[in-house]
Amino acid sequence: MLLALILVAAVTIMLCWLLFALASLALPLFVAVVAGQAVWHGGAGLVGAFVVGIVAGGATLFVGQFLLATLRGTGSRLAVALLFAAPAAVAGFSAARGIADIGGASSSWQILFGLIGAACVSATALARLGEAQSVRIYPVAAEGRFDA
Repeated sequence: MLLALILVAAVTIMLCWLLFALASLALPLFVAVVAGQAVWHGGAGLVGAFVVGIVAGGATLFVGQFLLATLRGTGSRLAVALLFAAPAAVAGFSAARGIADIGGASSSWQILFGLIGAACVSATALARLGEAQSVRIYPVAAEGRFDA
């Protein structure tokens, strides 16, 4: 019994780490799944749906990182970052509310824990997007060089 409790705690911690680590990839995953399903229902088959999903998700991630690296306006960069953080917040809300439901909390506590989880996961996604945009592809005017 003790071993089972330890293993459950370890798996829960690993799943929470995975949620936080992959939070900024929620939008590309969503785009990949929607594109793959659209192609699948269009009759392209399993391989075609998989390839289109991979390409659509990769393109979404590339365009988002490119925009974050090249846009200079704070408002436009914030809009792109929030576009990536919103699906992460939905994933965090769902995960935290599900864990609270498993724990037997009342529905009002489940919503509160879900909102806290959404805030934490979306903040993590924003921080990871901030790390991704620290590598710039345009010249730095003050130093006259390219950042590597």
